[in-house]
Amino acid sequence: MLISVALASGGMLMWPLISNSVASGSVSAAGAVQLINRQKAVVIDVGNPDEFAAGHVGGSKNIPLAQLEEKLPQMVKNKALPVILVCPVGARASRAATLAKKLGYEQAQSLGGGLKAWREANLPVEKA
Repeated sequence: MLISVALASGGMLMWPLISNSVASGSVSAAGAVQLINRQKAVVIDVGNPDEFAAGHVGGSKNIPLAQLEEKLPQMVKNKALPVILVCPVGARASRAATLAKKLGYEQAQSLGGGLKAWREANLPVEKA
């Protein structure tokens, strides 16, 4: 009885970690750094231009979510490259990753927690 309770509670503790990374197609800040360094991932900030100017991941390009379908194919011609989509807290980036996958970018992922998580991981932020 105690073993089954321990297993059930352990499963409940692990569920948010498993469901966030698998179902939402998001990547952690550390995972994003690895993709950028090892696989030349392209970082696209889907925030508004004023949000982008206030702070963004170094080397990222700004395409507001409303213009993503039109401008992403122009900015990222190689659909085989990993694409990391970022916004201030992660909600728009998640929608953008879904849209990018529909456009044929199979390795499109959102940055889990958005720019907020990037800052909390003490990673560099550029300002325009």
